[in-house]
Amino acid sequence: MIVGIDLGTTNSAIGIWRDGTAQLVPNALGDLLTPSAVAIDDGGAVIVGMTARERQSTHPTSTVTAFKRWMGTRQTVTLAGKTFTAEDLSAIVLSSLKADAEAFLGEPVTSAVITVPAYFNDRQRKATRRAGELAGLTVERLINEPTAAALAYGIQDRSEKEPFLVFDLGGGTFDVSIVEIFDGVIEVRASAGDNRLGGEDFNDTIIEVARPRIDPEGRLAEVDPLVLHELLRAAAERCRRTLSEQEEASFTITSGDRQFATTVTAGEFEAQAAPLLAKLRDPVLRSLRDSDIRVETLSEVILVGGATRMPIVRKTITRMFGRFPNAAVHPDHAVALGAAVQGGLKSRDADLEEIRLTDVCPFTLGVDNSAPDGRGGFRHGLFSPIIERNTPIPASRVSYYSTLSDNQRNVEFGIYQGEAREVQGNVKLGSIKVPVPPAPAGHVHVECRFSYDTSGLLEVDISVPASGLVRNLVLMDDDEAPNAKEVEARRKVLAALKRHPREDSHNMAVLARAARCYESFIGERRDMVGKWTAQFEAALDGQDPRVIDSARAQFEDALNQLEGDRYL
Repeated sequence: MIVGIDLGTTNSAIGIWRDGTAQLVPNALGDLLTPSAVAIDDGGAVIVGMTARERQSTHPTSTVTAFKRWMGTRQTVTLAGKTFTAEDLSAIVLSSLKADAEAFLGEPVTSAVITVPAYFNDRQRKATRRAGELAGLTVERLINEPTAAALAYGIQDRSEKEPFLVFDLGGGTFDVSIVEIFDGVIEVRASAGDNRLGGEDFNDTIIEVARPRIDPEGRLAEVDPLVLHELLRAAAERCRRTLSEQEEASFTITSGDRQFATTVTAGEFEAQAAPLLAKLRDPVLRSLRDSDIRVETLSEVILVGGATRMPIVRKTITRMFGRFPNAAVHPDHAVALGAAVQGGLKSRDADLEEIRLTDVCPFTLGVDNSAPDGRGGFRHGLFSPIIERNTPIPASRVSYYSTLSDNQRNVEFGIYQGEAREVQGNVKLGSIKVPVPPAPAGHVHVECRFSYDTSGLLEVDISVPASGLVRNLVLMDDDEAPNAKEVEARRKVLAALKRHPREDSHNMAVLARAARCYESFIGERRDMVGKWTAQFEAALDGQDPRVIDSARAQFEDALNQLEGDRYL
């Protein structure tokens, strides 16, 4: 069986295709969403998911979230003396999801389809694939998140559908895809997006509104910056979610025995977030232009991603398209469900025999080139596209080039991905050099063919007709990526990390939540949390499973009454 995984910035989920339907797999807490959070406890053991996220404000130096935004970079974080890359942290989350699926299915899980933002570049995609390998998974395919959501939407009703737009705003990224369904084919017409726009950025706008009010005298300057950052972030998250249902919300943090609080209204939030809302427009317009589809001909606008729950986002979408969006698919579940469907397609499940999925290349691929500068010389470092963005894949395209100088001995192509006119503004994927026979400038021609497949594999073929020389380069990884031995060594290190037993997860999550609540409140409410914690710890010491389950249920009910249901 091939599982489908939505590796999200805020939350992740794993799904399976079984008995003719896609379904999500519950984690050890019984939840369908697992926060993309990793922590190291005082004993050096790894904690993943809700327990880790609850610890973020109480243990900021040993907890990390939103690391998906570092994928494809060299950025690292040190937790309890251990250094991790974004790939390592993602692999830890994937390992936790893998364990959940194995517990649910009662059999090993070795293969997966993993989703990525449509606008992830080549390095980010390969980093995601390596994270899957580090988690002990064979990554059968990477699938774009809005494409997966469209697959989940299309599988609900397999009738033909006019072009519709998938609007996917998650915790850290924004993607748009235009999709059409006909004759059992789910065809992606165009994709666009912004890898640095999501719910986390809207949280920052709330902090910008609230912080000057809660601390006009600058007393919070005494607080450790890392601790303060997490306190503000958690308060902003709670405030933003409340504003999705109410016209105003409290923004409150507690530091020591002092509490800092203010109220943020929906109007203030919308005004502060106006620049972010404006940034939603460009990817939509780009996808419409690239697909040559007019906005009025779209049959639906499908909402995906937890951040689309915000009324200010839905209001912006309604204004943008002149209609109300469709919230028929679950915004947090659609991507994982679509990945599960893709897993079923890869497994050639009989229920999916009539379904085919086509996707597009999200970025333009090309080489560096030189052009006459009008003064007898050449301007170098210009981008020459070979496969344009939103070309249906798999695709193969060819372009022709010639030598620049007399008796030139070699031609070197730098291979790039991006949309900038100058290659320095794009992502370099590699290079290839070929010898050419000496001849006057412009007399030796070189053929450059790019072939790009559905797994994101780019193959470059260079041929020189004058000499019959052929060179081939398969860009399976970037130059800075670890080699196979290094990946295997990292996998062993991650696998050797101490982990808490899965059956203890629920108790750990409740205690982590209680610790956060204790620090969040003052006075009588803080005292109550301390009393409840002591009672639950006493039940744990008794080691009677029935007593522990009963005590935990009472503990959770008490915490829910204190602060509302635990949010995801």
